[in-house]
Amino acid sequence: MNQAVKIVKLSGIINTTNSEELRQHLTDIKEAGTKTILVDCEDISFMDSSALGALVLAFKTLRAADIRLVLCSINEQVRILFELTGMDKVFEIFADQEQFHQTLLSKK
Repeated sequence: MNQAVKIVKLSGIINTTNSEELRQHLTDIKEAGTKTILVDCEDISFMDSSALGALVLAFKTLRAADIRLVLCSINEQVRILFELTGMDKVFEIFADQEQFHQTLLSKK
């Protein structure tokens, strides 16, 4: 796999309790020379607005460092949250990791 891509697989409930930890984890990755961070949401059972806020803050921080933050495998609940807030227009969202990798390969 491409060294410039880091995959972060999330699971369970992402809410106020752990959203700051998520944001910190994502922004810490920029130190590793990564060009793209793929957040795989396949195993998330619930995400609240604080988790979305953490993703947005991480997105802005990483974008300033010229690092892409993209998502894949979001479930219906997460998709609705993104659509209601308009964040589905901000984030690149792929159906799954395979679609992400196909898109990445096609841009080379």
